[in-house]
Amino acid sequence: MNFPKGFVWGVATASYQIEGAAREDGKGLSIWDTFCLKEGNIWNGQSGDIACDHYHRYPEDIEIMKQIGVNAYRLSISWSRVLPNGTGKVNPKGMAFYDRLIDQLLEAKITPYVTLFHWDYPEELYCRGGWLNPDSSDWFAEYTKVVVEKLSDRVKNWMTMNEPQVFINHGHHHGTHAPGLKLGTAQLLRTAHNTLLSHGKAVQTIRAYSKSACNVGLAAVGVVFTPATDKPADIAAARQAMFSVTNKDVWNNTWWMDPMLVGKYPEDGLALFGADAPAIREKDMAIIHQPLDFLGLNIYYGQTVRAGKEGQPEIIPDPVGHPITFYHWGVNPQTLYWGPKNFFERYKLPIYITENGMANVDWVALDGKVHDPQRIDFLNRYLLQLFKASKDGADIRGYFQWSLMDNFEWASGYRERFGMVYVDYTTQQRIPKDSAYWYKDVIASNGAAFGK
Repeated sequence: MNFPKGFVWGVATASYQIEGAAREDGKGLSIWDTFCLKEGNIWNGQSGDIACDHYHRYPEDIEIMKQIGVNAYRLSISWSRVLPNGTGKVNPKGMAFYDRLIDQLLEAKITPYVTLFHWDYPEELYCRGGWLNPDSSDWFAEYTKVVVEKLSDRVKNWMTMNEPQVFINHGHHHGTHAPGLKLGTAQLLRTAHNTLLSHGKAVQTIRAYSKSACNVGLAAVGVVFTPATDKPADIAAARQAMFSVTNKDVWNNTWWMDPMLVGKYPEDGLALFGADAPAIREKDMAIIHQPLDFLGLNIYYGQTVRAGKEGQPEIIPDPVGHPITFYHWGVNPQTLYWGPKNFFERYKLPIYITENGMANVDWVALDGKVHDPQRIDFLNRYLLQLFKASKDGADIRGYFQWSLMDNFEWASGYRERFGMVYVDYTTQQRIPKDSAYWYKDVIASNGAAFGK
């Protein structure tokens, strides 16, 4: 059992979650730097001030990736490390860090996949209105141009942003993530619209200024519903649930992906939001709807659906005792079949799984090693389903495991461990877990090591 030739096997991280050096070498503050200062926002009052100290230890981390055998690394750039005020003067030391990082990745024969925005929005721009400001898309385009002009002679694979569903919904509606806002529906949808414009302008900027042939996409949450049975009615109901807007929030697929990939907001969403829907200027949709080379999906879990009354989707709760991860997410391997399959069939774009993994309660055993059999079993089950989706016709180009190493898990601080590499946050020692060695065999065999 092998994945297609040239399949990309990678790992993923994000700048604020691993870099540390939050106030070093001219870096500006991000909204996560300030959000962490407020008591009660983060578990045990923790922050990303030091995190995994990747800013200083990146050569060691690249060497670990090399030992695992990954052929790609998905990283993100800290906007405020490059542009301390969000716009204007570039911070040369911040840009030099990413310059060195890219060079050493390529030297190790690891292809960089760069995400321009993974939630650490510049504090100075937030003080000017953030995503509510109509100029926010121009700010993002300016930042994109700075990064692309510097790195695109070596970086060919770009993602504009990571999980807009999360940083808008959790950060601007529920208030549980930075910047901690609880906006009403109309304002929430305005932030989403400006985010979509930012994506579109970033795509335009990448294509205009890239010094080499480039591949451009984004990494979105794949909100997945899976059918309770293989009956056509249940399959249709699950697909309907995946591509519908049913709640007055932005936790869905189509409010984001239809404007980007089809060129219009979904009709059911417009009907649901009514007068709260954003004002759309004449050229907005043309800006948002840019040609993309791939669709990145972050998929961890899903919900089961059956056809209820008149064939409408009816969610079936997981049974009592259903396996869950330490993050309390259900273990639903079939999401890595139905998710990529349905997204590919709807949008006709090559798929990368840009995040998939599990939170565990790993610790160092008496033998000095870190044994994580649950993670190995989890990944094995999910990858088997991904292989099935590929075999059944979905154009799946790669898989990025979340995450390379344990890191700062946003509002949960350092409580959860998602990494294949254990991090002792006191000493900064790295210890590859059993799953890292398992993944090494999977990569070396292009998937033939599954099921062992």
